[in-house]
Amino acid sequence: MLWFSVIASALAPGLALLTYFYLKDRYEQEPLIMVTKVFLLGFLIVVPVMIIQRGMTNGFGGNPYVDSFIISSFVEEFLKWFVLYYMIYNHTEFDEPYDGIVYAVAISLGFATVENVMYAWYSHASIGAMFLRALLPVSGHAMFGVMMGYYLGRARFSKGTQTKRYFVYSMVIPWFWHGVYDLILTTMTQYWIWSIVPLMAFLWYRGIEKVTKANNRSPFRFLKREEEINT
Repeated sequence: MLWFSVIASALAPGLALLTYFYLKDRYEQEPLIMVTKVFLLGFLIVVPVMIIQRGMTNGFGGNPYVDSFIISSFVEEFLKWFVLYYMIYNHTEFDEPYDGIVYAVAISLGFATVENVMYAWYSHASIGAMFLRALLPVSGHAMFGVMMGYYLGRARFSKGTQTKRYFVYSMVIPWFWHGVYDLILTTMTQYWIWSIVPLMAFLWYRGIEKVTKANNRSPFRFLKREEEINT
């Protein structure tokens, strides 16, 4: 029974956060089957991420900056970004800027959920430890997904040089903040909480801001207003 509670606590944060960001889509919510598929893709990329990270750690691991910004954050964010670009970016269902956030959060939380389950299973984690992970790594992956998805949405519906700029942002910005997050946890053994809590508060503030901006750029907002007026 205890193991069931721990595993449930490992699954719940990712599913809860995904539901939250899915429901934040004001104007045209994505097909659940598509969101589920992308969430499951997040499960699948755990294997190549682990293989690549193991090889890189054996090759040149040990430096906290390399570990945080290259082996951890770059590998994870690049593979999520790569899958989104080749499977979602040009998909017909990606028809408003907020869709980028939905799909990026889905793949990020799929990845974070598998990480959470593996941590719970192999480390015999307590409920308290799983609650802390819900507030930090799972929540962190969601915020990195919001950033990635926001800029992918901007790139998808921009033109010219703006498209290229936002496309670069969609990879670089979540990679940078993920690296900062990992570096804090890697280098601060005693007082990390005093740095990680302000960082998470800042990421959530900016994340919610980007959710609002993405919704405000939806081409469907005018259709909904017309419907409200007509009814």
